[in-house]
Amino acid sequence: MTAKANILIVDDEANTLASLARAFRLAGHEAVVCDNAARALELARSQPFDLILSDVVMPRRDGLDLLEDLKTAGVAAPVVMMSGQAHIDMAVRATRLGALDFLEKPLSTEKLLVTLENALKLTRLESENRDLRSRIGKHTLVWTSDVMRRVMAQIERVAASETRVCIYGETGTGKELVARTLHEKSPRASGPFVTLNCAAVPAELIESELFGHEKGSFTGAAQRHIGKFEQAHRGTLFLDEIGDMPAVMQAKLLRVLEESVVERIGSDKPSPVDVRVIVATHRNLESLAASGEFRRDLFHRVVVFPLELPPLRNRSEDLPPLVDHFLRQVSAQNGWKPIPVNADAIDLLRQYSWPGNIRELRNVVERLLLLCEAEIDTAAVRLALPTAFQVHSAAPALHDTESTGPLADRVLAFERSVVLAELERHDRHITRTAKALGLERSHLYKKCQQLGIDLQSLPRHD
Repeated sequence: MTAKANILIVDDEANTLASLARAFRLAGHEAVVCDNAARALELARSQPFDLILSDVVMPRRDGLDLLEDLKTAGVAAPVVMMSGQAHIDMAVRATRLGALDFLEKPLSTEKLLVTLENALKLTRLESENRDLRSRIGKHTLVWTSDVMRRVMAQIERVAASETRVCIYGETGTGKELVARTLHEKSPRASGPFVTLNCAAVPAELIESELFGHEKGSFTGAAQRHIGKFEQAHRGTLFLDEIGDMPAVMQAKLLRVLEESVVERIGSDKPSPVDVRVIVATHRNLESLAASGEFRRDLFHRVVVFPLELPPLRNRSEDLPPLVDHFLRQVSAQNGWKPIPVNADAIDLLRQYSWPGNIRELRNVVERLLLLCEAEIDTAAVRLALPTAFQVHSAAPALHDTESTGPLADRVLAFERSVVLAELERHDRHITRTAKALGLERSHLYKKCQQLGIDLQSLPRHD
């Protein structure tokens, strides 16, 4: 049985629009009608369609012009052309412009539905191919460290269940990648994987993004919008940065999780949804719940199985394979030839604290590929990393305070040598070093991060 589809019909004849829309709706599909190419382009750019069915002969811009405009705009929906004045040249031109099929009017309902089914099959195959290509490289967890081995064991244990997982971790540690891995290892792997970053959506729009809205339900709602929950039906919905979700939406999300139904804005008809929800945050949800910033009842709903992702600075064994992975991935995406990294360059990369974690590492690798031709060396690494680290890593000796260059760079180099000297004098004892420098422990940690001093590599005595 053909899945429910959303179809855009473009024709300047009102009777044709009405009869085609009726035929599709009787077959259980959604149909949006439009009588000109300009409006059709606006609709196709503003919402996804499973099929666009367009007449060729229309006033002003015709269907072939529309086909070119859709291609230029990057609209991926398959397009079927139709005409009562069809001829071979017209059909050939339409095919060359990317039309999936060319139908001659008058159209039979049976022919329409067969064409729709073929379009949906083609779209599904293309989607599966994209997913397979993306999984080879882009959506791959790379690790060799013991700490990540424990994380992977937890993923394997919880993936096959319906348990709700909360992924904790700093920005850039790969929370979405872990959520996708949980989805791909679950019984829902053949269903959709849908994401929403709660911190990136304005508070006034997040309800519409999650639950959808009906046409005319508020100012600017020109068309019906299907929300993330319905998009993720029989699949997985990943809510990133859930700690930043507005309080009013927390209550509505709790209701959906409890009842497994959503109501679009402007509708009083509940829609059942079958969705596994995975959430992520860089904040401490338990502390937010204790302070009242996050609903405690929602906390207990979404944090059934907490999964902690380590920052990159705590999994330095993974840095060489990650660098190699990103070198191959970025080179393949850009058609570049992969180049090697020498051992000294890897050692220098290990000394950096990576506040942006794996996301920052990938950006640095891409920068290195642009800087180097034959081999990635320490000079290139110093150029690719932040300016402060370039100064620190180039310091000739632990206590050498004589340097050249701008005043700010000399000050940073001097500060680094002083902090390192105190750490050495106090046998790397963090509390005594902080006291000697007149700093709080937490301030010393922040200062070391700023100065490129990796405390993780120093023996700890407290």
